Amino acid sequence: MSSPTASASESREFVVDAVAIAPRLGLTPERFMEELRRGLVFQVTETGVGEDAGRIRLTFRYRAREFSMILNADGVDRKAP
Repeated sequence: MSSPTASASESREFVVDAVAIAPRLGLTPERFMEELRRGLVFQVTETGVGEDAGRIRLTFRYRAREFSMILNADGVDRKAP
């Protein structure tokens, strides 16, 4: 992928590419956005401490599916194991 699927602003707001996340939850990007608006897609943000300081884990959940990604201090994402 040539561009990041997520990025963080200085105000700690996150922008995530629905095209990259939706298929991992079994959805089209359009359906992902619909389910997000309906409150059926949940997102959890965790801030790293200790040796993980400077990292953020974003987890998306839809029904029984889950996808996590980790944003490093420089805003570049890598997929969580």
